[in-house]
Formats: sequence, structure tokens, C-alpha cells
Amino acid sequence: MGGPPKALLDVGGRRIIERVLAAVAPAVGNLLLVTNTPDLYRFLGLPTVPDVYPEHGSLGGIYSGLKAAPGEAAFTVACDMPFLHPEIVRLVVARAADADVVIPRVGDQLETMHAVYGKGCLPHIEERLLAGRLKIVGFFDHVRVLEIPEAAVAAWRSPDVAFMNVNTPEELEQARRIAKELG
Repeated sequence: MGGPPKALLDVGGRRIIERVLAAVAPAVGNLLLVTNTPDLYRFLGLPTVPDVYPEHGSLGGIYSGLKAAPGEAAFTVACDMPFLHPEIVRLVVARAADADVVIPRVGDQLETMHAVYGKGCLPHIEERLLAGRLKIVGFFDHVRVLEIPEAAVAAWRSPDVAFMNVNTPEELEQARRIAKELG
């Protein structure tokens, strides 16, 4: 969108990244931020790791975070989703041991940036990164995937709101309106 990073934009009196952390922190331990500009996020007091494969999009970020994360799996979320809900995070995280990828499905869309990825995904992701094939779901045929149904998500918040991300000035204005409605 130009200007400051999306994660640092204000929505409803808080930066988007602060909203993301408020939703994720109650449901997971060992928060980790993947960024190539750690100084911008130092105020959060979180450990940071750079992209292992810079300029490889979201798949590269998932790989970098998962590789650096302690334990056997990591919950991954985008930094530009201001209306995540802690109970939806818990819904996904609670099933982490059941598959290599635990991911909400909304209609035809898998919410790849609100999912748990197990360490068993690392070689499959790296293979795609090295080949320049950056579509996240591209490796799903090689791992066990558990889909969380839309109805389970909707019990906590409308999926259109929960998984909204801010990529344009129009979406930013829409997010600000939604923030006012949510209070």
C-alpha cells in the first residue's frame, strides 16, 4: 500500500500487529515474529527471525518461522489480519497433533495464513521454495491435512471478518469501520 508496513497501521486505536498478538497470545506459547526489519517491531519485545529465503512470499515466512520454532509444530498467522479471534486460534491449535497441517476452510478457500504447520512440512516446503513454486497449498498432497469446517469458525466470528486482511487503502477503511462496530 506504500507508506509504513501494514502491520503498523492503526485500526481502532491499535496497530494491526498488536491486534494480532492480542488474539494469538492467549492461545499459544513462544511467540516468534518473522521479519527482515526487526527494528520496526522491537517495541513488541518478541524474538524475531529473518526469512531464510528472502523474497519468497508467505511460504518463505511459514518456512522460516516453522524452522525456528521450538516444538513439533507452529501456528502461523499473517500480520495484517486485524480481527483474529482467540477462540478460533484455539480451535486450530487444539488439533495440532492430529495432522501435519491444521487449517480452516471457508467455502473454497483454505486459510493458509491461519494454520498450524508441523515440522514434517519443512522438507516439502523447502523443496517448493528452491523450485520457486510459492503457492502454499502446493505441498499439501505430501502431508496429512486436517480441515476445520467453516461452521466451527463461524461459532466465534464471521469468517469474512476473522480472516480479513488489509492489502489496500479501501480494505484499511473497511477494517476501521468494522473495528468501530466491534467496539
